[in-house]
Amino acid sequence: MATEINFYHLTKSSLEDALPRLLLKTLQAGERAVVLLGSAERVDALDTHLWTYDANGFLPHGSARDGEAERQPVWLTHLDENPNGAAFLFVADRAKSDRVDQYKRCFELFDGRDEAAVADSRERWKAYKAAGHTVVYWQQTAAGWEKKA
Repeated sequence: MATEINFYHLTKSSLEDALPRLLLKTLQAGERAVVLLGSAERVDALDTHLWTYDANGFLPHGSARDGEAERQPVWLTHLDENPNGAAFLFVADRAKSDRVDQYKRCFELFDGRDEAAVADSRERWKAYKAAGHTVVYWQQTAAGWEKKA
């Protein structure tokens, strides 16, 4: 199955700033998400951040520490898994998934200030395109996200 893969080139904000907004849009669309990160430590840090990033908001999520994956609309993990039956996959910290084709949409978020992350994203773009996936590139501008390709 071909998956729509969206590359988000972060140049103005951090993952911690951009990801909550994308996850909220996912939940508003009635979808579930898996967030695949580079390490267990990053999962813990993002878990804490998502509880505190907005004093007036709430983003329901969980991780292995919380358990009950099937009840979590957003699942944070460093493992290539989909225990909550999500249709959307968010990949950051140069983590990699071999299951992209099992999702409706994939979001690759990478730090544009990190040359290694940019180079890695270019290689992923080529590999996804060669595998027949639809790839879209979004660049962060002063006005917001701009679709480039």
